[in-house]
Amino acid sequence: MASVVSAIRDTVPITMFNRGLAGKVFEDVKRTGAKVVMKNNAAECVLLSPEEYTRLMDELNDARLAALASERMASQHPDALVSEAEMARRLGITDEEIDSVDEVEFE
Repeated sequence: MASVVSAIRDTVPITMFNRGLAGKVFEDVKRTGAKVVMKNNAAECVLLSPEEYTRLMDELNDARLAALASERMASQHPDALVSEAEMARRLGITDEEIDSVDEVEFE
């Protein structure tokens, strides 16, 4: 029963836009979350707040990167891997040099 209530609560007829009620719909999206716009009894589009859209896109990108990393790790041969300590030795980087570098922020 919850899905029926959710479907009713989270759908918006396109006529609301035609009647000049877009502002009300947008405020409702900000307040309660995504809405499905219905046209001729079929879903036409989904309205999301910019924050929710950004969160979903970030989550999707993270999932894609995790899948790619998993795929790459599955095809790696342990004999071809080099430890961090060995790579630092090869490059002549000391722990003191690493500790003296400011933190780097990744996005």
